[in-house]
This record gives sequence, structure tokens and C-alpha cells, in this order.
Amino acid sequence: MNFLSHLYLSGDSEGLLIGNFIADSVKGSTFNNFSPEVQKGILLHRKIDSFTDAHPIVEISKKRLRPKYKKYSSVIIDIYYDHYLAVNWENYSDKSLDEYTRDVYTLIEKHKHTFPLKSQLFTKYMLEYNILSAYAHFEGIERVLQGMSRRASFVSNMENAIHDLKEHYPLFENEFKAFFPELQKFINTQIQI
Repeated sequence: MNFLSHLYLSGDSEGLLIGNFIADSVKGSTFNNFSPEVQKGILLHRKIDSFTDAHPIVEISKKRLRPKYKKYSSVIIDIYYDHYLAVNWENYSDKSLDEYTRDVYTLIEKHKHTFPLKSQLFTKYMLEYNILSAYAHFEGIERVLQGMSRRASFVSNMENAIHDLKEHYPLFENEFKAFFPELQKFINTQIQI
């Protein structure tokens, strides 16, 4: 899952949300440098990634892309699934997507001085391009894929993955809709612990 899903799955907890947001910038046991609630968010992020990467429905989505995008198929599927969360947002939240993203951006702005540098830099980009709301539109997804492609270590061709999303749109959407409730159920058990 990508940023929108991670943030959404944090629920109403400020610490979980912040930890979930910065988790990709926090390596190994350095998560111990953060408050207990932010630590829980970092660990929750890792659990979300592990659950998602190992799930058979997600594997079906990745398999469709793997011949073209190899190891980057996982990253692309994360972005696609955030798109489906955004376009189906009213099924998951009482707040509008715009209202939710404004609230999240306010919270992130409030705490960004505590973030690792990589997360601080991404925060600037995310706010400038309104990435969370942009996931709802093909243009926004295309911009995210182009940015990911530029930052990839190897030739990824991710900038072309918007065409695969359009070509197989109902298939990916059905897979997302089958998978996401299972992820929510898993997260509810993790947050209780």
C-alpha cells in the first residue's frame, strides 16, 4: 500500500499516523528513537507491507505487471491500490477525501520538524502537488509513477504503468475491493494489541 492507504489505516491516532507516514525513512531499530505511539505506527506500517506483499490477491495483481515491470510491479500495485481507495473513498470514510487530506496535511505540517530528512523532503513534494487527493485522478497517478520512475535505481519503465492501469482497470479494481477489507480486518487485530 502507498501513502493514502497507510495513513487511512492509522485511524484517528496522531502517533500511529505520523509513524506510518515516516516508516519508510526509518531503518532497522532506529524506530526506538521515537515516542512509543510513533514507534507503533512505524511497526504498523511494516506489518501492513508484510501482509500486503504476501497476500494472494495482491500477487494476482502483481503477476499481471511482472513481465513488463519486474520487481517494480509491487510498487506500481501499491500506487494503483491507493488510486482505488481514493476513487471509492466514500465507501471508507464519512469525511470527503479533500477534507481528510486537509486534516492529514495539517497534522503532518505540525510534526514535520521531527521527521527524518527523507520524510521532510517528501512532505514538501506531497503538499506542493496535493498527492493524497491526486491519487483519485489518472493525471495524479501518472505524476506519481513518473516521479517513482525518476527515483528508481534501475530502468523501471514505471512511467508507462498508467497505460496498464487503464487497460486492466476493472480487474485491478476488483482485486483491490476483494483485498482491502481483508487488510482492514488484519489491521483491526493489530491495533488492538
